[in-house]
Amino acid sequence: MVNPDEKQFLNLPFTGITTFGKYPVCADLDELDADVAVIGVPNDMGTQWRSGARMGPRAVREGSTLYSFGLDGAYDIENDITYLGPRWNVVDCGDVDIIHGDIMQSHDNTEEAIRKIVDKGAMPVVIGGDHSITAPVGKGLEKLGPFHVIQIDAHLDWADHRSGMRYGHGNCIRRLSELEHVKDIFQFGIRGISSSLKEDVDAAREYGATILSPNKMREKGIEGLLELLPKGEKYYITIDIDGIDPSVAPGTGTPSPGGLYYDEVNELLKAISNHGEVIAFDLVEVAPQYDLTGMTGQTAARIMLDLLSYVTKKKEQND
Repeated sequence: MVNPDEKQFLNLPFTGITTFGKYPVCADLDELDADVAVIGVPNDMGTQWRSGARMGPRAVREGSTLYSFGLDGAYDIENDITYLGPRWNVVDCGDVDIIHGDIMQSHDNTEEAIRKIVDKGAMPVVIGGDHSITAPVGKGLEKLGPFHVIQIDAHLDWADHRSGMRYGHGNCIRRLSELEHVKDIFQFGIRGISSSLKEDVDAAREYGATILSPNKMREKGIEGLLELLPKGEKYYITIDIDGIDPSVAPGTGTPSPGGLYYDEVNELLKAISNHGEVIAFDLVEVAPQYDLTGMTGQTAARIMLDLLSYVTKKKEQND
């Protein structure tokens, strides 16, 4: 019982430094010593329509402060479980250095940062940026492979190139498919006209990708979706916020009606975390200027903290 006369340090969401979840800062990756390393990649040079995802890491960090009332863990009233307790050393490593006008050098910096995090034995948790950042993140995860890719997204992102551009946000999953350490690819939430050319869809299917719209996902249900995933193997999860319905998360450059809802994504991520080993994940395409309420950044932060909670709890249970 807390003594009502005892002065406490509350560290409320609107005070202090806005790190992810108000976790401590690691300013130098060479000095990293943590279980989980959160890093932002504020790069939106790969966008094909509305820019702004470069501000995504800041928006997600700000949204995450609502869920950071102390670092003693987060109690889930629905499941009667405390997640992310003191045993877990989570740090915010700031942002990858982005070179304005030079997407490839920025991608190189991203890959290098992820390789350093992996070498230090921490789990990379990445905040985008547009979806082009997923290609260098996937490259940087090489030592953790082979692994499967699970994508939640409105768009297939399997274009080979656009007038020679091969590393934009519409190419990232195809670039992952070309890596030797990437195995099967599962693409959930794909929908809408003009989200892909037919030849891109044909190429994805020829690779062996599993492609499901929100409606098809609902038909299968969680158990049906899990039957598609190799049990007990490694997964890299990439979440584009436009996979979520824009009524829930409007702050993105390429919104698409008919998306998934928060509870559906939450339930799926919890099931995936218990089905195999999540070795890393990213969340991309939050563009906060298109959502004056700030709800998109908050929803993105909640999804990331949910997933991190489920992944670390699974590790606790396995120890």
